[in-house]
Amino acid sequence: MNLILLGPPGAGKGTQAKRLTADLGIPQISTGDMLREAVREGSPMGLKAKSYMDAGALVPDEVVVGIVEERIQQPDCARGFMLDGFPRTTAQADALATMLDKKGLKLDHVVCIEADKEELVKRLSGRRTCRQCMAPYHVLFNPPKKEGVCDKCGGELYQRDDDKEEAIRARLVTYESQTAPLIAYYEERGLLRRVNGLGTVEEVYERIKQAIS
Repeated sequence: MNLILLGPPGAGKGTQAKRLTADLGIPQISTGDMLREAVREGSPMGLKAKSYMDAGALVPDEVVVGIVEERIQQPDCARGFMLDGFPRTTAQADALATMLDKKGLKLDHVVCIEADKEELVKRLSGRRTCRQCMAPYHVLFNPPKKEGVCDKCGGELYQRDDDKEEAIRARLVTYESQTAPLIAYYEERGLLRRVNGLGTVEEVYERIKQAIS
């Protein structure tokens, strides 16, 4: 099964993708994770991507498309895949369709997780990450036992630049103007499955399973 998860920043796409891929036995392809790894390593592509990510803007298509194309060609995608964070524009959707067509593949479902804007700001601005082991935390939903200190390794917790409120609101504006048209794009093709993203992780996951069953 080949799937895409759509939705604004903070809608829970990454969390739900991990659960779905475990159940379906297919790999999760998260461009966000791959880009952040490149940023941490300080590669030329990572440095280029960081300037866009910190400003809350979309990373250019040529950077993202190259990453995803290579990933889809790997053997573990033979039985299917879950795309999380790609495509973000209709131009990327067209590029994806071309890639899949070359391989004789097609998309089965495009799941769109929807959530209120202020809820998204609250979710994202509360995120913290350990500088040493990269463990994720949230000041409201998953706080560490000691403020500012990682439970696992004792490392310092920090707020990523793209999780600060000003950058978050810029990312949401970018999403609305550039990424939301994908909803219409996939709806026209009969692939879109809308899911309410409010509630517990389990509640949202059950809605997704019903949408793709």
